[in-house]
Amino acid sequence: MFLEPQEAMPQTAVVFSSILGPSCSGQVQPSMGERGGGAGSGSGELIFQDGRLISGSLEALMEHLVPTVDYYPDRTYIFTFLLSSRVFMPPHDLLARVGQICLEQRQRLEAGPEKVVQLLKEWTEAFPYDFQDEKAMAELKAITHRVTQCDEENGTVKKAIAQMTQSLLLSLAARSQLQELREKLRPPATDKAPVLKAKPPAAQKDILGVCCDPLVLAQQLTHIELERVSSIHPEDLIQIISHMDSRDNHRCRGDLTKTYSLEAYDNWFNCLSMLVATEVCRVVKKKHRTRMLEFFIDVARECFNIGNFNSMMAIISGMNLSPVARLKKTWSKVKTAKFDVLEHHMDPSSNFCNYRTALQGATQRSQTANSSREKIVIPVFNLFVKDIYFLHKIHTNHLPNGHINFKKFWEISRQIHEFMTWTQVECPFEKDKKIQSYLLTAPVYSEEGLFIASFESEGPENHMEKDSWKTLRTTLLNRA
Repeated sequence: MFLEPQEAMPQTAVVFSSILGPSCSGQVQPSMGERGGGAGSGSGELIFQDGRLISGSLEALMEHLVPTVDYYPDRTYIFTFLLSSRVFMPPHDLLARVGQICLEQRQRLEAGPEKVVQLLKEWTEAFPYDFQDEKAMAELKAITHRVTQCDEENGTVKKAIAQMTQSLLLSLAARSQLQELREKLRPPATDKAPVLKAKPPAAQKDILGVCCDPLVLAQQLTHIELERVSSIHPEDLIQIISHMDSRDNHRCRGDLTKTYSLEAYDNWFNCLSMLVATEVCRVVKKKHRTRMLEFFIDVARECFNIGNFNSMMAIISGMNLSPVARLKKTWSKVKTAKFDVLEHHMDPSSNFCNYRTALQGATQRSQTANSSREKIVIPVFNLFVKDIYFLHKIHTNHLPNGHINFKKFWEISRQIHEFMTWTQVECPFEKDKKIQSYLLTAPVYSEEGLFIASFESEGPENHMEKDSWKTLRTTLLNRA
């Protein structure tokens, strides 16, 4: 629960409880503190309700972060405030203010230097990339220097600071190496304009020539998903709010890198959808196209069973693209019962209620899992982002009394923390480099190329399609 116990040291885990009711909406009902009131009680400039901190001034929330002789902030609060505070100020400014609070109330340093170091340790572990900023690193050094001066006799604090600093530098070095590798592997910009003859050579492999087992392909897709999503960090996700908030004029160093992680994962979804459509449309014979569609339906079904909802949605989206959906003669030969079940799970009505129910089931399975296979939960990323966006847009950052609406940030933080828990699962399936290489590097058609291949497979059936096909051919001939 969101309690603030006055305990000497932090809890061993960040524990959240949802403030949502048992609803399919996946979104918070409009009673997140905007109206205030209730059985609330004040503690200085902090307001609690039923033992839960629901609002406070930014200054009071910052002071609540800093330990005292007989108080250490709950670990859930530390994570939530460090995450949400960047909506209002960059991390280096918060770190500077923490240092000022320690100086202004020097007894905090003198009576409990170990607690201050513990707070800094939790910060550097949860959000190490805050310290890519030279200003933040300078503030960290300043605070640790003051703390060391308060504990010159026994040296235990100095040792803890050295260990914390070493771990932080290792994290930053790993991040830097990953960024360099991404830059090397980033494909060069190429002209992807389709040629009129969209069909590939007959000898060119398709997905079935690489992997004909739907379960194996679903497992390899899960590998790719977990590898990509693991590069996303909590601060990347809170950027969704920061970039939308017109009141946020601060930009921390590294914003572009953080945004790149989100964009790269989002692009993977689009690439998988286009790959599915390409694999279907490029097939010459109707019988083989039918087999290809049924294969991807089975792959999507296996993804669902694994808990890989993002790949499942990408595959369904690929099969629903117009160039594929219009292949009526091909679809007439497909046993669509399985596909209908998949579409039912991803039915957008009632804010994807069916999907959210399935996601909740996968989450519960993960929480009680006895094996790593049962721990896998990969949500539909676009829907997750939309939920965060919705939470931000319908609930104000500040209440009428000027307080920060912390109830809102509890919920945003809870959802982000849950997402991060899912990203830390180690993939239990054996990696197949050949299959993954195909999935990641196989050429895909542009939208124009898909329509060309589709019309060549099954000619236009109505005036609108005939006009589209005529326009396409004219455009491409002129381009040639």
